[in-house]
Amino acid sequence: MIRSNRLRWRLTLFYSLVTFLSGLALLAIVIGLSMSLPPADGPAPPRAAAADRPPPARGATVYIARGFDEKYRKNLILVPGLALLIMVPISFGAGWVIAGRILRPVRTMTDSLQRISGRNVHERLAAAGPRTEFKELADTIDGLLGRLETALEAQKRFVANAAHELRTPLTVEHALLEEPLIDAGATAEDFRANFERLLAVNRQRGALLESLLTLAGSESARDGGVPVRLDAAAAAALADRRGELERHDLRLDSTLRPAVLAGDPMLVARLVTNLCDNAIHYNRPGGTVEVTVRTLDGHARLIVANTGPPVPPDEVDRLFEPFQRLQRVADDGHHGLGLSIVRAIATAHGATIHAGARTGGGLTVEVLFPAAEHG
Repeated sequence: MIRSNRLRWRLTLFYSLVTFLSGLALLAIVIGLSMSLPPADGPAPPRAAAADRPPPARGATVYIARGFDEKYRKNLILVPGLALLIMVPISFGAGWVIAGRILRPVRTMTDSLQRISGRNVHERLAAAGPRTEFKELADTIDGLLGRLETALEAQKRFVANAAHELRTPLTVEHALLEEPLIDAGATAEDFRANFERLLAVNRQRGALLESLLTLAGSESARDGGVPVRLDAAAAAALADRRGELERHDLRLDSTLRPAVLAGDPMLVARLVTNLCDNAIHYNRPGGTVEVTVRTLDGHARLIVANTGPPVPPDEVDRLFEPFQRLQRVADDGHHGLGLSIVRAIATAHGATIHAGARTGGGLTVEVLFPAAEHG
């Protein structure tokens, strides 16, 4: 409210100053025009003369006319000047009222925004009336509040899912530690088996934490970058997964052509590996993994497609949200963060993602990176 009053004072003073300067300019114009008028040489305007008044002497007519002219000019300056002085407080009061009416929508929006917090972020200004600048400002703020509400809801879901995913390995670890202690006949082999399972759970939890850190770090936009060979990153990822492809009895169909983009090499490599891991893990025995890298109109293009179980078309977008999976495989080490990390890395690099369900089952993901500024 203090800031609103300060702005109201400024608008009032500005309005009064403009009124005063306009009146002053008008008064100067009037004075200038009156000074440029020729002196009156004729007689004064006729007045009812007394019967006993003696006739004026010769030459006195010019003196009377000039005296009247000087008095007329003095009145011409004095009367508008007094009117201008009277108009100063009047214009100040009028400016105060006008400024208050102009700033009333701002005060209303300010009061409404001060009442909005994390608990009632769903509320909106919902300004009514004609389409004015203040109405557009209120609609813009409502749009911002809507995006903020969506972000807060997504953050709440992310925190809840992350807490659940982290709580599960802690529960398993507690059970594995408690089991041999409860069993009085536990042998060294039992302890050894439990320790091996604890190490496996610990590795899964470490992978989850690493994925969470990657997701948090890749969501921040990055400027510039260094030249990254997308085809080399794809070739390295496929070479590391040759054994996994053979274990799952999958056939690889790859077409890797030179493609360069500007970005972070580590994040780009993580994007490629996550897409390849997703294509291998959610596949069927004897299926196919297709990886294509090429340059399209100066843009680096990556396509990863796989066979697998049918994917409902309306569920494709949900797969790119954190902790979202169509199916869960026990002890697989996957937490539903792979595609969400892919989307975050692509967003950080200004890339666009197009994903679609294949007719026979599986998923096709296309990532189109902006053209690299480097040669």
